[in-house]
Amino acid sequence: MSGIPGTAVIQITNLSSAVSSEQMRTLFGFLGDIEELRLYPPDNAPLSFSSKVCYIKYREPSSVGVAQHLTNTVFIDRALIVVPCAEAVPFSLEKKEWYFCIPSSFFIYFLISENACPGDLVLDGY
Repeated sequence: MSGIPGTAVIQITNLSSAVSSEQMRTLFGFLGDIEELRLYPPDNAPLSFSSKVCYIKYREPSSVGVAQHLTNTVFIDRALIVVPCAEAVPFSLEKKEWYFCIPSSFFIYFLISENACPGDLVLDGY
């Protein structure tokens, strides 16, 4: 059922801008042991956004199929969209590379953030 055989990673989109990493860990932690969780933009982002994206890596790939059952569950004020994701995308890339994997609406955050990609990389060649 997971769509990508053997993956232990899900992408959750259409998240409310009010959601926090801790809320995501609590909600999806009931479905399996979470190895890693990344929320974009992060909880401490200096700007507000209309929505957020979360990547969760479970210890067991079987949790991915279970987590997909939360698709269309209304959480805070939006219906969640939960899909399997290739493991390499959100977790094994260098920070300077993973901003290409997130929706373009979050790109401005990485341009102005202190923790963003090096200035010589951003917009280089564009």
